Formats: sequence, structure tokens, C-alpha cells
Amino acid sequence: MSEKITARIAPEGSLDLVSQHEVKLLMDKGQKGLYKLFRQCALAVLNCGNESDDPEAMLSENANFDIELIGQARGIKLEVMNAPGSAFVDGQMIKGIQSHLYAVLRDILYTGNVMSHNAIFNLENGDGITNFIFHLLRNAGVLVPRRYPNLVVCWGGHSISRDEYDYTKVVGHSLGLRGMDICTGCGPGAMKGPMKGAAIAHAKQRIRSGRYVGVSEPGIIAAESPNPIVNELVILPDIEKRLEAFVRMGHGIVVFPGGVGTAEEILYILGVLTNPANDHLPFPLIFTGSKDNEEYFGQIDEFIGLTLGKTAQKRYQIIIDDPELVALNMKKGLQDVTYYRKTTSDAYYYNWNLKIAPEFQRPFMPTHDTMRSLKLHYDQPIHELAANLRCAFSGIVAGNVKEEGVRQIAQHGPFEISGNPDLIKPFNALLTSFVKQGRMKLPGTEYVPSYRVV
Repeated sequence: MSEKITARIAPEGSLDLVSQHEVKLLMDKGQKGLYKLFRQCALAVLNCGNESDDPEAMLSENANFDIELIGQARGIKLEVMNAPGSAFVDGQMIKGIQSHLYAVLRDILYTGNVMSHNAIFNLENGDGITNFIFHLLRNAGVLVPRRYPNLVVCWGGHSISRDEYDYTKVVGHSLGLRGMDICTGCGPGAMKGPMKGAAIAHAKQRIRSGRYVGVSEPGIIAAESPNPIVNELVILPDIEKRLEAFVRMGHGIVVFPGGVGTAEEILYILGVLTNPANDHLPFPLIFTGSKDNEEYFGQIDEFIGLTLGKTAQKRYQIIIDDPELVALNMKKGLQDVTYYRKTTSDAYYYNWNLKIAPEFQRPFMPTHDTMRSLKLHYDQPIHELAANLRCAFSGIVAGNVKEEGVRQIAQHGPFEISGNPDLIKPFNALLTSFVKQGRMKLPGTEYVPSYRVV
């Protein structure tokens, strides 16, 4: 067990002032208060560098951790008690982690206090949700006007091999040499590699304004603590708003190998892009990996073909073992995005024109009943089937790493998933391959299935 440290921390720019009402809300340990959420997210940030992806283990190991907001005449400070020693050097909190801690404070307060009680945000309405996300991202300072589209979202697994990780760094380096910034889910593995590669490339090109944007949500941050390269962190309230933030803010997406979380992201973006309302909209989407990943992406492509068909397969390209080509094709794709945004007068920093159907915006709460009730059959439009498949993978992610999902599995056993046999067969085959390849948990840990295909 690592050394525990108690310290008082000053703000680092994200949030300098809070009201007395906000202090009470943050310290309220009741159901309506924000204390439990704030404590868990703060601990995840301070636990940066820990190799575990088990939120229950993290909370158990740090049961004595506490955090308190202290109001002072000149502003606010945070007092952390029994915090992980890895967040400190010579008794001083690492600056990047300090910045992440205040980003957590900023976003939890803004979501829990300002926005959730504001009548202008109708979270039952698609436009209202999109507007909600815009305001949260703007408050976090991650929407940058007067900057040509260059933000590339990188998706992929937190549980990947060293060779796969090295490949993500080389791709990130190729993107960074061409002036592109990186946005990821902010955790380890394929979320860290592209940022690391781009950071080196930006240094070579003397780019001092390089952006490494991390987008997380409370349910996943405990299992995927923000990596230290992230210089802009934002916490969305749930996975659906997190995914929408990626595609509204990003200008193109690169997908590396991963497990069920990556499959969920792929189904999300394909469900959005196969919506007929988005047929004309340019959005570069590239799947890439090393030569050893050729079979992996063959499985992904086959799964998409058997479930969503050729319409979905036309919306992406697969590039194997060629980082330069990935970067060149992404650069060309971003030029198309820039031209389209100019001609349609859409903002460079937020994709307002992208149509996202309500089934991709409504939060899916994975329970044994909702997982059994998913409509996994072909008698529906492609983008609706993608939405239901996305929910199936989302439920498995919750059962694997999210605190509430892990608790449900422990109490009631694995989630049950059923549907059309021709659809369930490739679904189960893909999941089985993920388990065999060790993509469900970090290396060295045994995977206990959170699902059962009926």
C-alpha cells in the first residue's frame, strides 16, 4: 500500500470562487448532495498511475481518504486527507493532478448546481441535451473559437499490449507532426499513447499550444484515471453525454484495438453516421492497428457487416500498420470538414449540424431487466439497431468496471442478453474473442464474465 498524504491545495485556474451554497452542496453527504460523487472522482484523479481497473478495490484501499472544501477570505482551498502518495512529489501535489482535481470540482459543481436547476435546459429533449453539453464544454474552456478543425478523437482499449500501445504513440506522433491535437477518454493504454506521441511531435514542431483533451464521466473515471499528459480535462455526467461531446467537439476519429468499451464507441459513431440525416456530412473515421491487429479489425469489420451491413462499412476505412497513411488521410478528411463547416456556416469548435437520434442521447441504465429487454433483431432501421447493440456493450462495460454495475453483478449474477439468433451469434463471437485476447481486464487479472448470452 502506498504512502498516504494530507495536504491543503490552492486552485489552479479552473475554479477560484464558489458560493456558500455550493460549499454546502459539495459537503452534503445525503442523497441530494454532491459529496459522494466529488469524493470518488477526486480520488480517481489522485490515484493516477495506479494500474488497477477495479473501482471497488480503489475505494477499499483508500477507505480513509477524505476531501473538504475550505472557504477563505481570498478564495477557496481543498484539503485532502489520506490521499495516494503517488499524486505528490516531496510533499507537493503534482501540478497536472492539481489542475485535474479542480477540473473535477468545476464540472461537478456546474452540472449538479447550475445546469441541472436551470429551466432552459430540457434534458428530455434532444436539442436541450445538445445545448446542455455545449454549455458544459464552454464552461470548461475546451471549445476554442477561431481555430481550424484539427482535433482528432482517439478511441481504443485501456487493456492493450505493449506493442499495441507503442503503435498508438507512433500514430499520435504522425498526427502531431501535422499540427493535429488529440482528444481521448483520458485513461491509460490507447487513450494515453496518442497523446504521448503527439506531445513529442508538437515539441519538435515548436507547437506550444498543443491540446490533449481528456473526456470522462463519473461512472468510468475510477477505472480509467486521467493520464498525466491530459492538459484539458472535462467530466460529463453520463456515458451518452460523454460520447456526444466527443463527436460534437472532435473533427475526426481514429479507433485503435480495444474491448467492449471500444465496441460501444464504434457502434455509437456508426449509429450516428448511418442516420440518413447525416449522409452528406463529412466525418473521417479510421480503424488502425499494427500488422498483428489485422485479424482483430477483420473480426470487427465482419461483425459490423453481419449486423449493420454495407451501409455502415462504407463510413470507415481500415488502415493496417501505416501510421503515416493514417495521418495523411485524417489530414485530408479534416480539410473536407473545414470546407463543409465553412460552406454551411457551422461552428469549427462544435458540430451543431450533426443529427443525433434520441436513442443515442437518453441515458441507458444497465440493469438485469433493461439488458434482457434490448431489441436485438433486424426488424428496425440500421441506426436504431446500432443504438440497441451499443446499449448491450455499454451494459457489459458497466458490469466490468463501473461501481454500480459491478455491485449488481455481485448481487444478482451476470446480465442476460438475448435476441435474433443470426444477430446474437456474431455478437457472442466478438465478445468471446475479446475474452480470449485479454481485452476485458488489465493484463495479469482474471476476467469474470459480467454477461451471459441466452
